[in-house]
Amino acid sequence: MTGSLKNMTSRITGRKPVAGPTVGAGYAKGLLEFAVTKGAPRDKLIERSQIAAGDLDDLDNRIPISRYVALFRAGADLANEPALALQYGEAVRMQEISIVGLICEACETTIDVGTQLNRYGRLVFDEGGAQASGMVRLAWDDTGVWIEAVSDFFNRNPLVMEAEFSRLVWNTRAMFASHPDFARMRFPIAIHFTHADPGYRAEYERIFQATVVFGAKWNAMLIDKEFLSLKQPPTNRYVFGVLSARAEALLKSLDSSESTRNRVESLLIPILHTGDPSVERIAEKMGTSRPTLYRKLKAEGVTYEKLLDELRHQMALHYLNGKKVSVNETAYLVGFSDPSAFSRAFKRWTGASPRAARSAKTLSGHTHEA
Repeated sequence: MTGSLKNMTSRITGRKPVAGPTVGAGYAKGLLEFAVTKGAPRDKLIERSQIAAGDLDDLDNRIPISRYVALFRAGADLANEPALALQYGEAVRMQEISIVGLICEACETTIDVGTQLNRYGRLVFDEGGAQASGMVRLAWDDTGVWIEAVSDFFNRNPLVMEAEFSRLVWNTRAMFASHPDFARMRFPIAIHFTHADPGYRAEYERIFQATVVFGAKWNAMLIDKEFLSLKQPPTNRYVFGVLSARAEALLKSLDSSESTRNRVESLLIPILHTGDPSVERIAEKMGTSRPTLYRKLKAEGVTYEKLLDELRHQMALHYLNGKKVSVNETAYLVGFSDPSAFSRAFKRWTGASPRAARSAKTLSGHTHEA
């Protein structure tokens, strides 16, 4: 992903970029609503955090990290609940506040979750740099396997660290609640924080149900190594819960077709979001070689690259027409890591920006000829 997410968003939406580190508006909105349920007055939360209520209406918006942290502090004070951040992570799942949560939920394995979390992590927390290290990584030592939060941002913001580790734990417990192998595990076994004991250790122990260590060398969770081999339970959502009956019917139609093109498209649709729609991956799924797949597509008058481009065009129009997801979400759903690259592709397809097209009553399916 090149350039900062705030600048990408500005190029697509026309909004001025937010200076400095930012968080996705869904996270701030979720925190605001949760604090209200805990008894904090909404108007006071907005006043103290200096977050404009209108900035939370569009989940593509970015909120300065400083204001997000101020919202944590205001909520804890106004609700008279010092452990508000921990409880926010416990109560509100990532799927409810970010497209990244839906991406992770749709992964096949627990290992894939970490890969996608690192790939899309800047949709959650954008520090304004390349963040090549990602958000999390696996680390091994003589005690076992650890999930480590590698971003310096977490070390600087204990309240955010509390919320996100709590969310990771409770997201996982909810997802694997009926999995017999997970039921035999402790998740986590232990959890370490770099910050000092904030004074509500009992709440940490209640939420994590594990050995809690403060003032540690890292922010990390010790897990059962067998957890890494688990497959995630199948989700009822199809491609992040935004494909309509029309798209599902399209998949069934493609599955029943015998043409190579339609077989390829039927395999591509469920994996576009992963950002890895390579010809090698599809050839492997079809039990054939890359050259053979190229030859079969050529015989039908299409190249793999053109097929992929046209499918992304078709699915982007479908998502935006349905008005169920934002422009940025559409970009990631059709496999673009960079929203600005999606914007350029969309203009090539249609002659209009995705936001302008989305605001229209109907999107044309015709490709624009430059």
